[in-house]
Formats: sequence, structure tokens, C-alpha cells
Amino acid sequence: MSRLSVNRSGEMEVFAKAVELGGFSPAARHFRMTPSAVSKLVLRLEDRLGVRLVNRSTRRLQLTPEGCTFYERTARILADIEEAERCAAGGEMPTGRVRLNVSASFATHILMPLLPEFRERFPAVSLDIVQTDAVVDLMEARADIAIRSGPLKSSALIARKLGATRMVIVAAPSYLDLYGTPSSAEELAVHNRLGFCYARAVDGWPIQSGRETIVLPASGTLQVSDGEGLRHLALAGAGLARLAEFTVRADIDAGRLVPVLEDLNPGDLEEIHAVFLGQGGALPARIRAVLDFLARNARVAPEPVAQAGDHQASVEIASA
Repeated sequence: MSRLSVNRSGEMEVFAKAVELGGFSPAARHFRMTPSAVSKLVLRLEDRLGVRLVNRSTRRLQLTPEGCTFYERTARILADIEEAERCAAGGEMPTGRVRLNVSASFATHILMPLLPEFRERFPAVSLDIVQTDAVVDLMEARADIAIRSGPLKSSALIARKLGATRMVIVAAPSYLDLYGTPSSAEELAVHNRLGFCYARAVDGWPIQSGRETIVLPASGTLQVSDGEGLRHLALAGAGLARLAEFTVRADIDAGRLVPVLEDLNPGDLEEIHAVFLGQGGALPARIRAVLDFLARNARVAPEPVAQAGDHQASVEIASA
């Protein structure tokens, strides 16, 4: 059978909808087909490709690794088709769904306050926001964009810089009243230093000591999996925390948290990037709209960062 005699885009659309809705039956209802017709369509697709796309041993549709890869490519192809048709018809309004993986801190302090404006400007774009501090595989997580802090590892991802933030050690006044305010690296070493329960690029607290910088481990009695949890522990007076300045700016201004050892702060910055998979061509309008919006509005520093508003200067290969 020739490729021209196969409705390949139609098969892709049915397969993608079955994945997104979680099964053949809901996809059949969406397209006004029978579940058996959808099942046969997927079987024909698997026969033509020569691989199994789904495991049928469970009630809920479960993709094989090959199925995951095919779905990711299929979703992008369908989005490109939609954009091509929209452009041909003279319409440039982005539409579709964009899935983001962001840290809880970035979501709480940067992203969420911007969503009403984004919704107003791009009413046809839907956002799925998954909060995690873990570094996810964009393909496995079916994510279009991830927001990552710190140095970037070498990869095939494309990175767009959103800015950089100072790191600051903070504590609640109640904690400092009980245990005192450290004034040196030696005094800091005996305090409860709250930390993360996963490895980080800078796995410790850099402190200026004379002419050199030493790194103290975050060896406190409490560790958590995300920065927002760490912030709440600090607010509760559980110990000292070293956090991105943008996450505690409002707490410091309100007196809920107090900066500690600022005179020994080495001034290191943590860069924030939006990373995404290279498409080998133009990005779908829905993804480009989100990236451009974040670059213009997602300020992680008190003053605008030059790269955040410059599309050409802020796009780079993730290679750090």
C-alpha cells in the first residue's frame, strides 16, 4: 500500500487523542467511532511501523518506549499542521496546549502572578503546569518547556535565559531570637542548616572566609525536595535556609525573614533558563508564545536582565 493511500495524519490524530484521553473508548467517543475501530486503526499503525506502540495488558492505555517517542513526534507534527493551516488562512493567533515543568518556587513567585495577563493575551493557549524541582526528561514527561535553575548540563536542549538571581541565607526572627545570629563561617557551622534531599549543582553553602570561599554542607536536621518547602521551614523557625533571592524578597521586605551573613555572601548568581526540545525548524506558535512571554515578563531579578528581552541574544544551546 502506497503512502498516498494511507491517511497518515488521520491515524496520528486518533492515536494522539487516545494517548491524551487515556484510552481507545474516550478517543472513539471524541471521533464518533467505535472502540474496536480505534483499536484496529492502532493495530494497522503498529503493523506498518513494525513496532508495538501500546501495551494492552492493562485497562488503561500504557505506551511502550517506542509509543512514547512516536506520540511526542506525532504531537509536534499535528501542531505544525494546525499552524500551517492557520497561517494559510491568514490567522496567526497561537492555539493549543503547552505543558510546562517548573519548580514550586518559580511557579509560586514568578509564574502564577503572570497567568491572568497570559490568559488575556493568548486565550486559545491552554497551559498544563507540573511543579517539580527534579530535572525531568522532557520526552518522558511529555513536557514542551521546563524551567531550570543553575548550570545547564550538555544536552540537545535549547535554552533561553530568563535572568539570574542572587542567593541569600535567611532565617526567621524567632529562630535568631532562640539561637542567635551567626557572624562568621565558624558560628554558621553550628547552626541548623536546612537543605535539599537531592543532589544540586552547588551542593552546599559558599561563604567568604578571608580571601577564599569555603563551602559548608547543608547538614541540618530537615531536608525537603523543593525550594518552596524549604522557604516554609525557614518561615516556621526551623533553621537557616539558603534560597534564591526572588523567592524570599517579599518575606524580607515584610520582616518575616532576615538575611544573615550578607557581608560574607560571595555574590554568586543562579541562572534561570527555559529549556525546550529543538524542533529542527520553526517552533509551533503556542510554544513560541509562551517562551516569548516568559522572556519578557518572568523577571527573577529586581531590575530587568538584558538577555530576557532580547530573543536573539538569549537563545543558546544547553551546554554548560
